[in-house]
Amino acid sequence: MIEQTERVDVGLRRGAMPLAMAERERSAHHGLPVHEVVPLVGTDVTTGLTGEVAARRLAELGPNALPEQRGPGWVRRLLAQFHNPLIYVLLGAAALTSALGEVVDASVVLAVVLVNALVGYLQEARAEKALDALVAMVRTEATVVRDGVATRIASDELVPGDVVVLEEGDQVPADLRVVAVRELRVDESALTGESQPVAKDPLPVPHDAVLADRTSMAYSGTLVTSGGGRGVVVGTGGDTEIGRVHRLVGSTRTVQTPLTRKLARFSMLLTWVILGLAVLSAVVGVLRGEPVAGMVTAAVALAVGAIPEGLPAAVTVTLAIGVSRMARRNAIIRRLPAVETLGSTTVICTDKTGTLTANAMTVRWVVADGVRHEVTGVGYTPTGPIHPEVGSAARECLLAGTACNDADVVERDGAWIAVGDPTEAALVVAARKAGLSTADVPARVDELAFTSQRRFMATRHTGGVVYLKGAVERIAEFTGDTDHTTADELAARGLRVLALAKAHLPEDTELTEEALRGHARPLGLVAMHDPPRPEAQAAVRACRDAGIEVRMITGDHRATARAIAAHFDLPDDAVHARVSPEEKLRLVEGLQADGHVVAMTGDGVNDAPALRRADIGVAMGRGGTEVAKQAADMVLTDDDFTTIRAAVEEGRAVFDNLRKFIIWTLPTNMAEGLVILTAILLGTALPILPVQVLWINMTTAVALGLTLAFEPREPDVMHRPPLPPSLPLLTGALLHRILLVSAVLLAGSFAAFHLADGTVDQARTLAVNVFVTAQIAYLFNCRSLHNLRPRVGLRANPWLPAGIALTAALQLLFTYAPFMNTLFHTAPIGWKDWALAAAIATVAYAVVEAEKWWRRNHAHRT
Repeated sequence: MIEQTERVDVGLRRGAMPLAMAERERSAHHGLPVHEVVPLVGTDVTTGLTGEVAARRLAELGPNALPEQRGPGWVRRLLAQFHNPLIYVLLGAAALTSALGEVVDASVVLAVVLVNALVGYLQEARAEKALDALVAMVRTEATVVRDGVATRIASDELVPGDVVVLEEGDQVPADLRVVAVRELRVDESALTGESQPVAKDPLPVPHDAVLADRTSMAYSGTLVTSGGGRGVVVGTGGDTEIGRVHRLVGSTRTVQTPLTRKLARFSMLLTWVILGLAVLSAVVGVLRGEPVAGMVTAAVALAVGAIPEGLPAAVTVTLAIGVSRMARRNAIIRRLPAVETLGSTTVICTDKTGTLTANAMTVRWVVADGVRHEVTGVGYTPTGPIHPEVGSAARECLLAGTACNDADVVERDGAWIAVGDPTEAALVVAARKAGLSTADVPARVDELAFTSQRRFMATRHTGGVVYLKGAVERIAEFTGDTDHTTADELAARGLRVLALAKAHLPEDTELTEEALRGHARPLGLVAMHDPPRPEAQAAVRACRDAGIEVRMITGDHRATARAIAAHFDLPDDAVHARVSPEEKLRLVEGLQADGHVVAMTGDGVNDAPALRRADIGVAMGRGGTEVAKQAADMVLTDDDFTTIRAAVEEGRAVFDNLRKFIIWTLPTNMAEGLVILTAILLGTALPILPVQVLWINMTTAVALGLTLAFEPREPDVMHRPPLPPSLPLLTGALLHRILLVSAVLLAGSFAAFHLADGTVDQARTLAVNVFVTAQIAYLFNCRSLHNLRPRVGLRANPWLPAGIALTAALQLLFTYAPFMNTLFHTAPIGWKDWALAAAIATVAYAVVEAEKWWRRNHAHRT
């Protein structure tokens, strides 16, 4: 029978619940005594609602389900993918190319645009599943008392005023005001971040108590770990705490990634530069007396040449390769831009439970007969030696922990999990490490169950032996032991300390507190905690060495949080404890307002809003809720902070490779535009034609440029500070290099065009091959943007020589195949022309290496 701690006979018609109760009353149930809450919701704690009243309330208030919050329709979401300056540039390129009569090339550019839009749309659609996951969390069954009879109903049929019966293993189906308990303990970690199950009590708590301290409430979506009880429904659907989180997730807007912001600014700038040069060339040509139609064609050619058509494809491919590499390191990326965002991260806000810690209570020390035994191993896996080896005193202490216990550990799918209270499961694991099992425990014949008031548990076994387990000061009342020095020392280190004792009672003596008082002898102490992951400690140090600030944000107690933070050398101002979902969200927004790129980790429902708002949301794949996974940008399949460090490393490598591609491709585009502009200004024939420009851009971008996406990360990638979010995509130094290489290509192609012997078609063919051979040489420069030579060998990227071979084959086809000569207005050239192209390419390579050398020496001097 459930212990009925409060019973109220309601003297009003039970259907007359004030449905328009004030918001203050809605949120005040935890601070009101039961006899005030019951009439407020119009019910009876013994017989519950009548079926008629429940039906009327269900019709008026709606089902106990979270309301759907849908964003824009699929058409608007798809069209939104085109709202980007870079896409506008590409659409303009397609239109201009089509105007030149090159329908095939225009189709290729449009295909690139559509593929990018489709990928973005699909990734965004997946994020909408976060709300669906929240809805699914409340689709359970519940035992409810109606018309005085307990019955099972679907949880979405619950209404305020229903009396719900809770038993071990149940998921709480709605927000309940607890009215009766029988050792009721609830795991609220998914909602509050509290690492320990919370003992529930009908007594009211202060009105200003934070969510994790409202012991008089049981919240929807949490899990009963032990005991049982009754609660009156005071909130359903959107009026529950999980409903509040649902609204936060739905209303939280995501932010642009650093890469998308930088690409948008870069694309806008590039658009205006291209348009300005095109207009300038057309105006100058017309003023020189050239025909208007011819100048428009030339301006179109300049614009087509200056547009980097391969950039979106390169971005997508580079990010996709990063996704693949991260998957091999246990990080699943849900949104492509998140790959690069990791590389730009300046602050990691990490959850404590399950991310930095193992989320599994573990006995760390056993103190018996004056000897401290260190228990090794982490979590519920019952392996790990004990140092020094346990003697008879420690063995009896661990036997008491197993006997005075209702929990167990079992292996499922290769992983050990706790069945029952995590604290008791930790005692079972410690005993098994010492070679003990339940078979060593005498049969239990009676017990005094643990309650929040009693604060200890006692079990009676055959032969009259009684084992006690509980708070140190409570067990001392039965043993007379007043020396708590060791216990205080262990507790000061953030450990939870339990005392164990043993007594003998005659079989005809009732098991009571009074019977035990003064008749028990102490066996020892056990100290436990949710241990930090050893590998996470190294990962936090690595992140800090890389210039990334690490902050702990948790719903757990401040003392517990600080004890864990000490293992990671985190200062007090980097620890945020007892944090609500709204406060987590505000912390993330505050850091972003200060210019930080924020990565937020979490596994619970309470983390979902902050995960969605952060620049990069990181959810736990094993222990995380489905809500957190769907709200995040990245999911860790091993729930390990070390994987975040690995993902940051890969993210930085991805950003490096993107910059390498951009630095490699822009000089060609700029030089192509400048060649046409210079020819117009000088009044000479165009050294390259628009169709030849498209050939260069589309073939080399794929065959050469994309090979940079496969470049391995450079060894020093985690020894650099993160790039400031405000830093543009192209720094001043890199812009100078682009201008330098553009000038070399401009001079080289013009010289080749005018020095070539033969027809105009042959001269233009040579000019095109100068561009391509110089791009091959410059590709080697770009394998490292700062070092004189890359720190990884050519074998590390087999795609690069393959790409060069493919480009060479295409250029031979372009130069000598008759059908290509007809399509692209080319003509065969001789070996002297090839020698000239190779010489210009060698000069281009040497100039860039010299510029690198000068900058390195200049940097050392300054």
